[in-house]
Amino acid sequence: MLKVNMTPRIHFHFVSLFPETIEVWLKTSIIGRAFKKGLFDFSLYPLRDFATDRNRTVDDAPYGGGPGMILKIEPLVAAVESIKERFGACQVISFSPAGRRLCRAAVLELLPSKLGSHLIFICGRYEGIDQRFADGWVDLELSIGDFIVTGGELPALVLADSLIRQLGAPENPSSTQHESFIFSDPQTKEPLVEFPQYTRPLDFRGLRVPEVLTIGDHNAIEYWRLEAARNKTRQMGGE
Repeated sequence: MLKVNMTPRIHFHFVSLFPETIEVWLKTSIIGRAFKKGLFDFSLYPLRDFATDRNRTVDDAPYGGGPGMILKIEPLVAAVESIKERFGACQVISFSPAGRRLCRAAVLELLPSKLGSHLIFICGRYEGIDQRFADGWVDLELSIGDFIVTGGELPALVLADSLIRQLGAPENPSSTQHESFIFSDPQTKEPLVEFPQYTRPLDFRGLRVPEVLTIGDHNAIEYWRLEAARNKTRQMGGE
């Protein structure tokens, strides 16, 4: 187990077969600066450390037949119980296409109400995890969309990243005011996706920045951005 000592607002515990894929993301760029500031802490737990046999076996063939392998219940339970024994109350989250769709509302529900909040992320692999573990030890199952990825590490990082941003990364609060789903229609109060953004050069191979953004009329710019966000949201089906 790799442990990083901090005094965090939130502490992520990643249970994974490949924990080395996680650390680099949490120590890089904006998220890395938030880590150095102590906004969050994280611990990595190689699942094989909780296997009990000589070969450190963590998966087996599914009952009833079929392709692929299933993560065994014993090492998963051992990992969760070990973390809870050390840190106390924790919320256990796993990731599956069958789970609740991850959205901004779900992220906000997971924000810590006090210092020292602990979240255990179960990063599944192969054909999934033993359903008995999901039924008995998992508090929340989340999905990042109707598609399949190789393992639970990416969905876990997506959730962690979103939570960390809500805790204060990036450092400038104004940079998040117009982000998708935070930016809302002032008339209907419905969430909008962010309006299109442009930067220099003004003209690239005949592709020009919309003129309204270059004339310095802030009221006209705000109106254009609102209409552009409304149009973009409609094009995406309002999701």
